[in-house]
Amino acid sequence: MPNEKNEAAQLWAKGLPLDEAVHRFTVGDDVATDLILVPFDAAGSAAHARMLASIGLLGMEDAKALVAELKAIRDLAQAGGFTISSAQEDCHTAIEAHLTRKLGEAGRRIHLGRSRNDQVIVALRLFYRKALLDIGDGIAALAQAFLDFSAANQHVQMPGYTHLRRAMPSTFGLWGAAFTEGLSEELEALKALLARLDKCPLGSAAGFGVPLPLDRALTSELLGFSAVQRSVVDVQNSRGRHELAILHWLTSVAFVVEKALWDLALYTTEEFGFLSLPDAFTTGSSIMPHKRNPDVVELLRGRMGELRGLAHQVEQIAVGLPSNYHRDLQLLKKPVFAAFARGAEALDIFRQVIQGLTVNIERAGAACSDDLYAAEQAFDLVRQGLSFRDAYKAVARQIQAGEFHPDRNAQVDAHTGSSTDLGLDETQAGLDRQTAWIREKRSFLSARETALFTFGDTDG
Repeated sequence: MPNEKNEAAQLWAKGLPLDEAVHRFTVGDDVATDLILVPFDAAGSAAHARMLASIGLLGMEDAKALVAELKAIRDLAQAGGFTISSAQEDCHTAIEAHLTRKLGEAGRRIHLGRSRNDQVIVALRLFYRKALLDIGDGIAALAQAFLDFSAANQHVQMPGYTHLRRAMPSTFGLWGAAFTEGLSEELEALKALLARLDKCPLGSAAGFGVPLPLDRALTSELLGFSAVQRSVVDVQNSRGRHELAILHWLTSVAFVVEKALWDLALYTTEEFGFLSLPDAFTTGSSIMPHKRNPDVVELLRGRMGELRGLAHQVEQIAVGLPSNYHRDLQLLKKPVFAAFARGAEALDIFRQVIQGLTVNIERAGAACSDDLYAAEQAFDLVRQGLSFRDAYKAVARQIQAGEFHPDRNAQVDAHTGSSTDLGLDETQAGLDRQTAWIREKRSFLSARETALFTFGDTDG
């Protein structure tokens, strides 16, 4: 039935009745999910207020009062004290209602030159920027854990596998370094991902601009963006495209992590026994007293699949829409927020798992049977003058006749990236550079946020 009591609570209300069931359906999960966006919407609104004052469309005293109150809203939200009512629908309405209640007429002026469309996109961009840097920290920490594991076990032998069959000699140093390299590659990709998000959408309004002399460059600078997203139509068209890029990157990170998780699931079994998890990281069986199960590894592996599922959900919502804004896009927030939260948690838990691993040197060494050295024996024959193909066949005949007895101490030539030349110092230097870049980016954005909310008497 119509709900006339809450008409004024919506920014779009025009005095017409609102069906309660339809209202609940259209609001969806935003009352809960938008709490995440409150600090970021407060920042976007502060930049907008300062810009309006700079072009004479908002009184300077009103702008200062708005920025001060928006800072209070940000602090309240970060402390978990800001609320959004179901009638208010979203964080944008709740913030404007708060400003109007506190500041009266000044609060009613804050929306000039804005739509909820560009308002939500700038809040999302600010959130994505922070959340991606947080994920970057988690990736760097996990990469460091793998690198430390590799350094501590770089000479500990284990079989290398292809087709899940023993193939050639390997080491735990080689195994661990692989995941550091993979994660470092994803950190490089993060820079490009952040770069594509580094344009300010404010001023695009509903996707067609507004007939006002908005200083879009100023809001961009105040919020720490490197440029304005020039096309007001593309601002709306980019929603969904950028979310999908984020989720695809997260699933690429998951691709690296999942392989390590699968290896752990195998190498910690009784049949392999190469690695052991700390007792505190395992669970038991309700019926079998002897069982210690690697549930944490299996659930982490499941989380990686879940990230792919969330990416697929985003793709199904966003792909196939015509240009400009459509309400379908509201449904992107929940899966994207979930992907960030679950990804960050999984990276932190997996780091602790890697740091707690114990290597069973004797068991892994015993699995390095003679046949693993067949290729090395062929290479040794090549060094003695045979062609590789003849050396290959000679070793194969020895194996088939049961006469293969390799010299495990034969010369092993090192090359970059092999088990005898891991290049861990170079890997560490590269990881240090990536970590420093994240730290510097975070420091820059923190300084911009401080400056944004510092609106003194001398500001114009």
